[in-house]
Amino acid sequence: MANATIGYILHSGKNSKVGYYIKAGFRDLLPDKLFSNRLERELETCRKLYDEAYVEDRVNYYCRFNEHRDLGPGAQCIGGLQKRSHGSTYYYDSRELLQWFDPQLRWNYVFGDVRDIPPYPSIVKSRSLKNDPHAVGAEDNSNSVLLKLDKCRHYVFLKDQIPFEKKQDRAIFRGYIGQRPNRLKFCNMYADNSRVDVANTLSGGSPFTEEKIPNSGNAAPRLSLYEHLDYRYIMALEGNDVASNLRWVMSSNSLAVMPRPTCESWFMEERLVPGVHYIEVKDDYSDLEAQLDYYSSHPDEAKEIARRANEYVNQFRDLRRERYIGLRVLMKYFKLTK
Repeated sequence: MANATIGYILHSGKNSKVGYYIKAGFRDLLPDKLFSNRLERELETCRKLYDEAYVEDRVNYYCRFNEHRDLGPGAQCIGGLQKRSHGSTYYYDSRELLQWFDPQLRWNYVFGDVRDIPPYPSIVKSRSLKNDPHAVGAEDNSNSVLLKLDKCRHYVFLKDQIPFEKKQDRAIFRGYIGQRPNRLKFCNMYADNSRVDVANTLSGGSPFTEEKIPNSGNAAPRLSLYEHLDYRYIMALEGNDVASNLRWVMSSNSLAVMPRPTCESWFMEERLVPGVHYIEVKDDYSDLEAQLDYYSSHPDEAKEIARRANEYVNQFRDLRRERYIGLRVLMKYFKLTK
């Protein structure tokens, strides 16, 4: 069992947390002046490197308000952000951008899996869309300003060597179900269906525990991300906020299958088009088998969806441009909140 655990860690397909923390920790030790003194030069260089219309479009997508807004009484200086008070990935990902700015600038932030819209403009990892029936304030989500946070976990891209035709003609779902009603419903519907390999993976303790959980389908060990790629269809079901596997699924030759998103992140899930970037199923999953049958009998259409999904993912691969867009988002945020 220990060897299996080590094997999973070494070959899971996920980003290396060790490498992430070494790089982020070293950067955090550098004096902020090294960054802030270079801000204008970096902005000018990036303006020449990148399509400004594209950059501006994404900046306005992430920060949707264009008028002055008050930060409210709880705003804090960005220089006061402390690692011990927050998840370290949120701290490091924020600091990567904040180091470029005056530490006396003020902001609001809500770290973690966020759905409710804050009362004042705040930096968040995720925000609800208008079709989210459970979020507070989702009819106007402009106070939620998106940054690329918790990226070591969420921004994983794979190199898939298996052609669509060589994959199993089945769908797969592996994920922690917990109290998430959408995942629980899916597991209960398809636990015994031969077209769907569905199982609950337990959080905490050993990932290879096979304890049964009532009404949650079959419990099973985790699979590596690459083991998922043996299947033509991979379910991307939202958890506490977005579907965390959507990015690596869309970087593969398999197809993401999901209901229309109700939550979005830096990945701009609201811009994903059903039948173009993913296979859409109903919220109650009742048409899943019909959708699988259709795309299995129309492989050219399936491969075109995979190609367009790959193309969509490619816009997030240029890390310098990603940082530039993040800096521009914060510049707009600071400017409009004075």
